[in-house]
Amino acid sequence: MSKTVVIGVGNEFRGDDGVGREVIRRLEGSVPAGVDLRESSGEALSLMELWSEASAVILVDASDAEEEPGSVSRMDASQSALPSSFFHASTHAFSVADGIEMARSLGQLPERVIVYGIQGDRFEHGKHLSAAAEKGLVEAVDQILKEMSRNIANANL
Repeated sequence: MSKTVVIGVGNEFRGDDGVGREVIRRLEGSVPAGVDLRESSGEALSLMELWSEASAVILVDASDAEEEPGSVSRMDASQSALPSSFFHASTHAFSVADGIEMARSLGQLPERVIVYGIQGDRFEHGKHLSAAAEKGLVEAVDQILKEMSRNIANANL
């Protein structure tokens, strides 16, 4: 099992909460062979199904960690839990952090799990991203592509 899956999480009808899904759309046609791109609402069982055959996962979701809107955080959840408050404003039933910990406790967590959080600015109803989320989206796409190139060259991801 050496497949990599990139999952964009969110609700595209809740403003910046849709930023994870939009990252996936921007990555289409740019990722190396063998990398699957998926979108998810963030529901824990759905996430576990999407990464069930993967050894490496990159998750991208909007965050609400009281950071500068549009800022991008990268966290390695492979060995330790994500900060529980990082995704507390999620519109999902469980946050990405909760889903990762559920998978870890069930022995269903892939070997490598990297999470990118893009600090949102607006989470109200609507399909448009804020200017800050758009800026973070561009930065996250760039970071993810660089990480994949670097890690594939080193056979780490």
